[in-house]
Amino acid sequence: MESAAEMGAEAAGSGHGAGLRLRQDLRRIRCALLLCLLAVLLLMLPTAYLLVGNLRAPSSCGSQVTEERGSHFLKQRAVAAVTDTLSSAEKPRAHLTVKKQDLASAVGSHLPILQWEDKRGLAFTKNNLSYSSNALVIPVSGDYYVYAQVTFRGPVESSHKASSVTEIITKVTDSYPEPTQLLTGTKTLSENGNGWFQPIYLGAVVSLEVGDKLMVNVSDIKLVDYTKEHKTFFGAFLL
Repeated sequence: MESAAEMGAEAAGSGHGAGLRLRQDLRRIRCALLLCLLAVLLLMLPTAYLLVGNLRAPSSCGSQVTEERGSHFLKQRAVAAVTDTLSSAEKPRAHLTVKKQDLASAVGSHLPILQWEDKRGLAFTKNNLSYSSNALVIPVSGDYYVYAQVTFRGPVESSHKASSVTEIITKVTDSYPEPTQLLTGTKTLSENGNGWFQPIYLGAVVSLEVGDKLMVNVSDIKLVDYTKEHKTFFGAFLL
């Protein structure tokens, strides 16, 4: 009986020792797994940082574009608000009439620029739409109706006779050195006899900015009829 009891105690002791070893093994396994997970997380951190950076970059570019569009839209709204509050009597406008031309006004290879009367007779400039250096200077950004009529007449007191006449309304800005052609008209002269007349009228709605300068060029300044102010004229007004 005593030997049987001793054997049972030894078995119980060995079973208890095996249980302790199993629990210790499980703890080691859990610790190893935790260490593996931490190592994986540490390796993933740089990749995650790069991914987040790449995701943020397009959004910042998109926000910049959105801000630029918003700024342009606000500028347009501000200009529209200013022009809408102006009554018809307050809007910039001008009407210039022809005068005797200075034949030495042609510059280089560019077509001659017409000179205008801005004060006497039918001519006027109002509400800051001024005339300076042969050009109308725009005071307020907006849509303008721009027009000009040039009447050509002949003959020319020389051996050369023109086969056509041209009128151009040009725009000059401080940011772009070369003149921009806004409107152009050309007519062929079928006869170059005594007493011929050929008017060319140009007119259109044009979007203009503050500081833009408008002028009229012609193919031959010697052919311009300056005898009557209703024959040759130039003007603009804010819509």
